[in-house]
Amino acid sequence: MKLFVGLGNPGAKYAGNRHNIGFMALDSIAAAHGVSPWRNKFQAEISEARLGSEKVVLLKPQTFMNLSGQAVSEAMRFFKLEPADIVVFHDELDLAPGKLRLKQGGGHAGHNGLRSLHAHIGPDYTRVRLGIGHPGHKDRVAPYVLSDFAKADQDWLDDLMRGIADGAVALAEGDGARFSNAVALRMAPARKPAAEKPAPQAVQPDKPAPEDTRSALQKLVDRFR
Repeated sequence: MKLFVGLGNPGAKYAGNRHNIGFMALDSIAAAHGVSPWRNKFQAEISEARLGSEKVVLLKPQTFMNLSGQAVSEAMRFFKLEPADIVVFHDELDLAPGKLRLKQGGGHAGHNGLRSLHAHIGPDYTRVRLGIGHPGHKDRVAPYVLSDFAKADQDWLDDLMRGIADGAVALAEGDGARFSNAVALRMAPARKPAAEKPAPQAVQPDKPAPEDTRSALQKLVDRFR
């Protein structure tokens, strides 16, 4: 069994924020895979699905970002899971917009949601790092992550969400490479092969001239006609 966790802040005010891309990822998976209705439990909204061979619980903490670990630890205890069973989707300032990277363990890099997870369950969970880009200066980070995606971001964001939904089964089954490939195919679709040029026509050899069977006298007559 796996626990997919999306990080974000609850409420319509924050729904379109860059910081809520983790919630968006879980919503995309839910929409594509016919999960059970969302319900409130563990200080979170949860849903359940069968993704391939795995049962998966989707969880969106409703505690606000900096207390996300409370909801995750409650769900872990209830389902008797280990940190290795947890996959967390979160925004990543250090990746360009639209980039995705999988990471097992590691530090929290100042991310408040990850910081809370570290405090409650330790660092040994899988992260799906979803690039949102960096505003350029640390003093601009808070307003940047708490503002909505720009209209110009919508195309790549839609493709990223579709790719995550496409690869969700592979991720649940532990095949990170196949998951990443599914996302890559959405972000950079294969080009259609160029139309084949018609094969050049074979050059036909010149036909030999027919043999002249006229007599010498006939040739002379024909010459002066």
